Amino acid sequence: MDKNSVNVADMPLRWGHFRVLIVASLGQTIGQGLATLVGIIIPMMQLMMHPELSAGMQGILGCTSLIGLMIGAIVFGKLSDRYGYLLFFRLCPLLMIAASLVAYFYHQIPVLLICLFVMGFAVGGEYSLDSDYISELMPDRWKLFMVGTAKASASLGGAVVATVCFFLIKAWDKASPWPNLLFIITAIAGLMLLLRIRFAQSPGWLMSKGMTAKAEQSVKYFLGPDAVMTVPPSTDKASPDSDESMGDFLKRNAKKLVFSGVPWACEGLGVYGIGIFLPILIMALGIDNLPPHATQINHIVNSVELTIWLSIIMMVGFMAGLLLLNKLYQVSMQSWGFFLSAAGLALLLIAYKLHWASWTAITGFMIFELFLNAGPHLITFILPARIYPVADRGTGVGASAAIGKMGAVVGAFFIPVLLRWGGSTLVLLVSIAVMLIGGIITAVIGPQILPKSKVTRDNKPS
Repeated sequence: MDKNSVNVADMPLRWGHFRVLIVASLGQTIGQGLATLVGIIIPMMQLMMHPELSAGMQGILGCTSLIGLMIGAIVFGKLSDRYGYLLFFRLCPLLMIAASLVAYFYHQIPVLLICLFVMGFAVGGEYSLDSDYISELMPDRWKLFMVGTAKASASLGGAVVATVCFFLIKAWDKASPWPNLLFIITAIAGLMLLLRIRFAQSPGWLMSKGMTAKAEQSVKYFLGPDAVMTVPPSTDKASPDSDESMGDFLKRNAKKLVFSGVPWACEGLGVYGIGIFLPILIMALGIDNLPPHATQINHIVNSVELTIWLSIIMMVGFMAGLLLLNKLYQVSMQSWGFFLSAAGLALLLIAYKLHWASWTAITGFMIFELFLNAGPHLITFILPARIYPVADRGTGVGASAAIGKMGAVVGAFFIPVLLRWGGSTLVLLVSIAVMLIGGIITAVIGPQILPKSKVTRDNKPS
């Protein structure tokens, strides 16, 4: 290495690092934004266009994009390991633009379902790609923090989409223009595509394929002419080639998948199951502080306003998690985040059953959001990229994300069904149980996959 060269692992942060962070983080932003938008659209559709919308159909509308996300994470993860990241990094926002525009012009339920699936499919690709770009290009001492920051941008997506929807719906004072809200997704995806036109292939992927010269060019493109990546990101000589079947991959990584995927599925119920139907849950719990004679559109507006505040609490939770990320054992952060999230839901349930003041129930909701995002929502995103070698990282991260989104799909489908069967009480009881399961699995299996000694060693500043 030339004496004037700077190794990626040791270099100080540059504009190139922040550029990669911003461009890659938009995938998380639009993913949470889409979930928030779906949760706002459903009660508007039920109010003005489809008053007969059943609980089952609400569940299908809520989980369709998540089914697409689950499949997209696997498909794009496998394809990116074979063909590289850049093509799919550009294709994903293009799919979102096309699907959101079709849904605007043809918003009948069957067409909407197809479009939601395609948008979710593209978001799944984002989830299998963005952490890879970030983790391989960041200096070692900033790696975890930057990957966590990317995940934290999800809360920004939820808050921005909820805020825009709040002002639009309040100005309309009716639900019929709901298709116009789809342009929010079009705008975010358009920005993503523009920022990715001038971008480069993943240097880590190029190195894993033996294309060292191209990898060096890519590193210099991102970080400057003096930047070098002298050591491949993975030295695992036993890594399989890209022709390995998905079945063989799953068998070889069974315990890793349980550790990285199942708690992600439990977290998915909280983030997406509850998150998508947050406005509906707020109205069902009666904590939107409106008189009985208020119109339904006013209930929707107030529930969206409370959703904004809860999204802000999500940001606070992410910020707290990021500050503690290099100081605490991430397995403990995830397990305790689950347990304290369950405690917040328990407070919400007690406040609801005993008819305590609304602020008490809202406090329970805030505790839930705070610790869910400081722990599981942040950590489940970080862990897969840490436990898989670069040769099959796209597949590993994609498979873990797919398992995680399976929990989100189940949650998003059954939340309205549970509301119909047993009201808010049943929804909260099931959610508490799921949070506890996620915490227990993390606490039991986590230390076997990611020992505390390894995390402490990796987290030391260079």
